[in-house]
Amino acid sequence: MKINIVMVEPEIPQNTGNIARTCAAIGAKLHLVYPLGFLVDDKYLKRAGLDYWDKLEIEEHNSLEKFLEKYNPEDNNMFFASTKSTKCYSDVDYSNMNEVYILFGKETKGLPEDLLKKYIDKDIRIPMKNGLRSLNLSNSVAIIVYEVLRQIDFKGLEETSDYLTK
Repeated sequence: MKINIVMVEPEIPQNTGNIARTCAAIGAKLHLVYPLGFLVDDKYLKRAGLDYWDKLEIEEHNSLEKFLEKYNPEDNNMFFASTKSTKCYSDVDYSNMNEVYILFGKETKGLPEDLLKKYIDKDIRIPMKNGLRSLNLSNSVAIIVYEVLRQIDFKGLEETSDYLTK
């Protein structure tokens, strides 16, 4: 399965760096949708991503509209992560999909509400206590993407280590 993590207008370089590191570790493609709240050569972005940048597939998009034109939600398995959704991310059966796109919005506002309303049947959320705004963005990406991987038995990833037996 091909996994695409789509960051729509991310604002905090450390979050995007952490997400880039996660994408590199699992072989997911990272999509960055402009405008960004930082420069792509930001030292905090680079530091959070460590030395994984050359192991990462990144595609940049000038706007959300341009991304949606190129990767039409009706033609792709696209899911929209939001605290406003009613469907839990783990209720989706990702196991029969060849490719999946998971969109995450900016840290301060999330994804645009009109987009969430248009694709309400593709909205997903992470359960949490009532009255709290949201989890950290990079943590949210990791939680959801590892559920996708769990459903496909972590295919293509190393599940064990022989480190302690050496």
